[in-house]
Amino acid sequence: MLDVFHALPFTPLNWGLMLVAIAIAYIVFGIAGFGTALVAGPILVRLMPLSQVIPLLVLLDFIAAFGNLLPSRQAVVGRELLRLLPCMAVGCTLGVVFLLKLQSDRLLLLMGLFLVAYAIYMLAVKVKPARLSALWSIPLGTVGGLFGALFGSGGFLYAIYLSARLEDKQQVRATQSALISCSTLVRLTLFIVAGVYADLRLLALAVCLLPAMAGGLWLGRRLTLRMSREAFVRLVTWLVLASGVTLLYRYFSG
Repeated sequence: MLDVFHALPFTPLNWGLMLVAIAIAYIVFGIAGFGTALVAGPILVRLMPLSQVIPLLVLLDFIAAFGNLLPSRQAVVGRELLRLLPCMAVGCTLGVVFLLKLQSDRLLLLMGLFLVAYAIYMLAVKVKPARLSALWSIPLGTVGGLFGALFGSGGFLYAIYLSARLEDKQQVRATQSALISCSTLVRLTLFIVAGVYADLRLLALAVCLLPAMAGGLWLGRRLTLRMSREAFVRLVTWLVLASGVTLLYRYFSG
């Protein structure tokens, strides 16, 4: 097994970049429950193929989501979870169909424009609606599942819904973690069935990155405890804006 670790083709500079990227990504994940692909993805794809980056982040996200969920599982809001899960499942199914049958680049453009417009509105308008209707779970849950299947990232849509429905930021984080756990479990299972993790070097890399992930996750949770709900929602909004800009960049550069 030690030979597998020695076979990892990275220089000390590469290792430093990866560890910093993963630590920062999971600080964000510890705070908001999403965003690892947004933060770490652009750096990791310069060091390894995208076909390895996605399974690596799915594996780390799966561990991190349960790490977030276990200490705060009592804060999960079951009614919101039950509203979103069926919609997420429908969205994942549609995502697989679109991935096989349709061009997904137009969806990337439309979602990027929507997220940028939504975030700018939320940052610019001082008086905001106190709560979203529960009916918003249908479009946001479905499109979140769709984008999770198509692009590996739909968590920002769950965050939009939950942060506008729940007053307690711990409930938002815990429920978000439960959703991400379910989503990553499905994708992890598919990767296992496809034999992706038969490459022991990918598993060895995940093991090497676990300390950075755990440290970032711990720091993110600590920072969340010191935030007001308003600061938490504002941070999530900035992350949504960054997600939208990233999607537009992927569309126009792709």
